[in-house]
Amino acid sequence: MKIYNLTRKQFLPISLTEAWEFFSTPKNLSKITPEHMGFKILYISGGDKAYAGQLIRYHVSILPGIKVHWVTEITQVKEPLHFIDEQRFGPYALWHHQHHFKEVPGGVEMTDEVNYAIGWGPLGWLAHVLFVGREVNRIFEHRYVVLEQYFKK
Repeated sequence: MKIYNLTRKQFLPISLTEAWEFFSTPKNLSKITPEHMGFKILYISGGDKAYAGQLIRYHVSILPGIKVHWVTEITQVKEPLHFIDEQRFGPYALWHHQHHFKEVPGGVEMTDEVNYAIGWGPLGWLAHVLFVGREVNRIFEHRYVVLEQYFKK
């Protein structure tokens, strides 16, 4: 099974505390997800702050008119430096998303690192080439633009 990687870094002119407060709140995920994906949180276990073992269930459209059920688990948290979420059920064979925050002069450097696999052998590779790879990139490009505006000073 082929594992793909996407790594994005972004400077945000906010404090480490502000970054942690925003990104460790699962409900804020809907603010940075492209609208066309129809993202809707169905359930968040244990409250509004990320903790190891937390489960988040949601629906998301992977193609127009095709909604999938997705469950992620927050598997690691080291406040305020990083947390990791992993898919437990959903459209990928593997989804491992690391969120890192580093204080830098004038703000925070945020790094998203996603390792994912599609499965389905050659069909998965073809799906990645034709659609999935571009869509994953588009999602993180959208997040970049939204976060630039959201934290504009």
